[in-house]
Amino acid sequence: MSARKIIIDTDPGQDDAVAILLALASPDEIELLGLTCVAGNVPLDLTARNARMVCELAGRTDIPVFAGCDRPLGRELVTAEHVHGKTGLDGPDLPEPAMPLADTHAVDFLVDTLRVEPAGTVTLVPIGPLTNIAAAFKAAPDIVEKVHEIVLMGGAYFEVGNITPAAEFNIHVDPQAADIVFRAGAPITVMPLDVTHKALVTKPRNDAFRALGTSVGTAVAQMTDFFERFDKEKYGSAGAPLHDPCTVAYLLNPELFTGRHINVEIETTSELTMGMTVADWWRVTRRTPNALFIGDLDADGFFDLLTERLARL
Repeated sequence: MSARKIIIDTDPGQDDAVAILLALASPDEIELLGLTCVAGNVPLDLTARNARMVCELAGRTDIPVFAGCDRPLGRELVTAEHVHGKTGLDGPDLPEPAMPLADTHAVDFLVDTLRVEPAGTVTLVPIGPLTNIAAAFKAAPDIVEKVHEIVLMGGAYFEVGNITPAAEFNIHVDPQAADIVFRAGAPITVMPLDVTHKALVTKPRNDAFRALGTSVGTAVAQMTDFFERFDKEKYGSAGAPLHDPCTVAYLLNPELFTGRHINVEIETTSELTMGMTVADWWRVTRRTPNALFIGDLDADGFFDLLTERLARL
């Protein structure tokens, strides 16, 4: 089978970086058409910088990186330096990127690519706020039916919020964008906190990254060393959850994951619960299912896959 064509929409972020590296390490299964950057964990200038740094770390300066929306559709930008550090990629000491940004705006790249590629051949992998994806859908509604699938990291049900009591960060940053995407009609698979908090980088798992003895393995270990301090303090967990790589791992081996096809709606009116993913896990409403909402994963299998692939870079 030919490699699956994907676009990763991202706001790196240590866990975003690991997701990108996992995709780049899997060329037989994944053809990464480009990285579209959005403001989220840190402002846009830093997310675009960090995406290029990750490509250079992997030796893949052929991957085009596009800067996109620098703010949510209708709200002030909320960032997460308290989690990811002032650069968004604190931990490893990576050189400033030499590769240039692509000239095209990320939204234009999304629209143009989905119009040019055959229908049903491109998967979108948003691992930050959904601003770029929603802006593309608003600008060109005809592209929605050409999307093969959207596999995104965002939301929660049992775990509820990590930035407010009710909302996960990516959805909370731009709930209006998330609402547009979930209502658009494209097939959606969701990696919520309920599953990503089970993908914990324990000390043995991080030691395995470091033991690869490569620049990539060392950098990933340093990223998670930095990243875990927040989650250990907040949740008392055994390590840092690797949220975003769950999306790429799902593309590589969906059998590692289980979930339910349910209705998911986004709260956009109440400031108390703004950005909440109202996931009808128990199917108590008659609302039409619109997303595969993942609830569990084989954590050991996930980390075996991740470590084996990172060793290739």
